Amino acid sequence: MNNLRDLHIAKGATLAPDGIPLHFGDLKAEYHAALEHAVLMERSHEARIEMTGKDSLTLMHRISTNDLMNMALGEGRATIFTNPNARILERAVVYNANDRVLVLGEPGRGNALAQYLQRNIFFGDDARVTNLAATTSEFDLHGPQADAIMNLLVPDSASLPSYHSQDAVLADTPVFIARRKPLNGTRWTIIMPIENAADVWSHIIERDAAHGLLPAGSLTFNTLRIRAGVPGVGRELSQDYIPLEVGLWDEVSFKKGCYTGQEIIARMESRGRLANTIVALRLSAMVESPADIYHEGRTSGRLTSSAVSPDGEIFAIGVIKVPLAQIGQTLLVGSEKNQAEVISLVGAQPPQLAAENATH
Repeated sequence: MNNLRDLHIAKGATLAPDGIPLHFGDLKAEYHAALEHAVLMERSHEARIEMTGKDSLTLMHRISTNDLMNMALGEGRATIFTNPNARILERAVVYNANDRVLVLGEPGRGNALAQYLQRNIFFGDDARVTNLAATTSEFDLHGPQADAIMNLLVPDSASLPSYHSQDAVLADTPVFIARRKPLNGTRWTIIMPIENAADVWSHIIERDAAHGLLPAGSLTFNTLRIRAGVPGVGRELSQDYIPLEVGLWDEVSFKKGCYTGQEIIARMESRGRLANTIVALRLSAMVESPADIYHEGRTSGRLTSSAVSPDGEIFAIGVIKVPLAQIGQTLLVGSEKNQAEVISLVGAQPPQLAAENATH
């Protein structure tokens, strides 16, 4: 069977309109495999952009938040593209991969990201943009056993540091493998030619006999994302927020030169005038996001993501006023004014706020 869609359906998948599996018939089994063992997910709806030309990294360095210069071969760094008001347009991980640069972005953002990069190529820049959506597929391997499985597939790959990558071969197919920011355990991304995707998927599933690997869909991914407090596209990753407000301090360089939105971000960091920050919340009852968060009768933030796990646990992310970002702080959320308790800070936080909560 050489069609990935048919292969998913044969394994019991329910597909979203874009062809990405939502689940494989047993959400609870998928979820527990992700927490205790490992899951394989198709993520071909995520952005995959190839940049070629000697100025590719220089271009992205000058228009995004992180320092992308002097990356070793195979190294990657997460960065954010912001508008003049320092609001988030796109987030991506940029990998220095042999004679090209791979830019891995968020779900559904391939065309927008490619167009943004193309618009920022100036006369004289040696840089070319190629959207890989039509020619490649992308899988993710998640979980505590993900390293062991990847090491079985590609010997010695588990020794790769965080945000590093390499070329490899799976099922007689050249593939690109890369470490990403984890949701649970570790996270690997695998990119291959679209015509070989079904063979690679089958190869990965069939090679694992000892680590409890299961196929899983995007519903499990979303629950894991919210559980881990990782910003999501259209939720925390939106023009409603600047990177510092949604736990992405580690994806901003405060030492590099000018980029769009840089002055505002630098001023907020240097003066310590962050208005909002991201937290994990415990809800008394499920509230669909987005929804307003209240404190003492005033709107004090926004519930940005929420989900109920297959075990009935409620996970939620909120962006709230900085003075309220204290573990144990009680808030109200939604039109029914359900209770919400701050249970942790998530992501990379401002040093002072992280230090204050470390004493709780």
